[in-house]
Amino acid sequence: MTAARLRNTGRFVRPVKGGSTEYTINSLRELMRLLDPAARTPTPIRPAGAGSACTGCNTTPSGSILSLDALDNILNIDTFNHTVTAQAGVRVYRLVEALAEHGLELVGAHELTGRTLGGAIAAPSMGPGIGQRSACLASRVLSAKLVTPSGKLMKVSAGQKDLLGAVRSSYGLLGVIVEATLRVQPIANFTVSHRKLAIDDFCSVVDTLSNNDVGFKFYLLPYRDRVYLDLRRYSESAGHGYKTPWKIKDWGESTVLPSLFKSFNRLLPLHSVRYQVIDTVSEATQGIVNGRFVTSGNNTLAGSAGRNFSRTRNLLYTTWCFPAADFSVVARAYRQFCRESYANSRYRCDMPAVGYYVHGDRSAFLSPSFDEPMIALQTSSTQMNGWEDFVIDLADFAEHWAGVPLFSQTRSVRADYARQVYGARLEFFRRVRRQLDPEDRFLTPFMAQYFQ
Repeated sequence: MTAARLRNTGRFVRPVKGGSTEYTINSLRELMRLLDPAARTPTPIRPAGAGSACTGCNTTPSGSILSLDALDNILNIDTFNHTVTAQAGVRVYRLVEALAEHGLELVGAHELTGRTLGGAIAAPSMGPGIGQRSACLASRVLSAKLVTPSGKLMKVSAGQKDLLGAVRSSYGLLGVIVEATLRVQPIANFTVSHRKLAIDDFCSVVDTLSNNDVGFKFYLLPYRDRVYLDLRRYSESAGHGYKTPWKIKDWGESTVLPSLFKSFNRLLPLHSVRYQVIDTVSEATQGIVNGRFVTSGNNTLAGSAGRNFSRTRNLLYTTWCFPAADFSVVARAYRQFCRESYANSRYRCDMPAVGYYVHGDRSAFLSPSFDEPMIALQTSSTQMNGWEDFVIDLADFAEHWAGVPLFSQTRSVRADYARQVYGARLEFFRRVRRQLDPEDRFLTPFMAQYFQ
């Protein structure tokens, strides 16, 4: 008999803490004192970022949750060496804006910039970048300071390659990140062009796009057999980018569409009518907002636009990464999966699936693209009823197509499958974790199923 799969809706909001106690950390000394075993702080202990995870990654039903929002200072911007040093509680969008004043920007992809810097380092921060600069934001961390589970301050630098590789994307299991220094770059403008394609036509070009120095993001509507593709290319002639089009784009995707679709789900009881309207609105939004407004930009403009967490409050979501080399096959299979799932259960997602290319990144042991470049595919919906069953079926689909999960952003990941995918890298990380936390003070029940 196969083991039962636990079912949970996994709302994209901070889960209920139950009997846990939340501590607001105001200083490094206070954090060290709190983590000293002599303080008898209730365990397990979890550092919490901005609460963007859709899993139980950054919470615990009992024990202690640590908020570092008060540690939000930007300590140094070095315009000569192109580095920035900041505390872990600073929001990424604030860091983006401060760097822009000096003509600098973060390197790598970093959507959901309402996250804290510590959270974006401790869990993969991904988004549509260009070429090698589409790797996770954590890949640009040069050094970090963290307080270990025993309350000791530890600094990890580039000379400690293996340890730094474990701290990046460590999901808060090795200690509480309090400060980090990252490599940044001068602001580089890019052009943005848009294409409307049938899914089969998209599949015929996605392999070529993955092998070129171009960034791309796409919106996949499986029930309309449509893909809206955004292409980004660095160009000295890209012209001056403007923040307003990016803010309109973000506002439409993160606030207007989810709210509108929630209303349609209440007011239009007939599935055939409701989804016809929803898909028509989705297509019109992609054609008007993206196709006409957003034509140029840079990481600063794109990052500042994604600062709010409306999307995290309004949507249910799960993200899987698939090998870029196979995605032309995966996209067709995903279209078929969605249609068969709807035919069998009468449940379907009302939001377009969002995908983007993630460059190969070996800087972190738990990097989802450690072995090869990936394409991340985020499936989201505003409809709760039926979501949990859909997510479990989607996890089975992803396993069949060699999907790589993220422990903070992927629902219904089987522990056995996670061990299979991450293999020796996960075992190495476990050994590091046991050395730094031999008493499992930072290991919650959710995290234990993968990292025990």
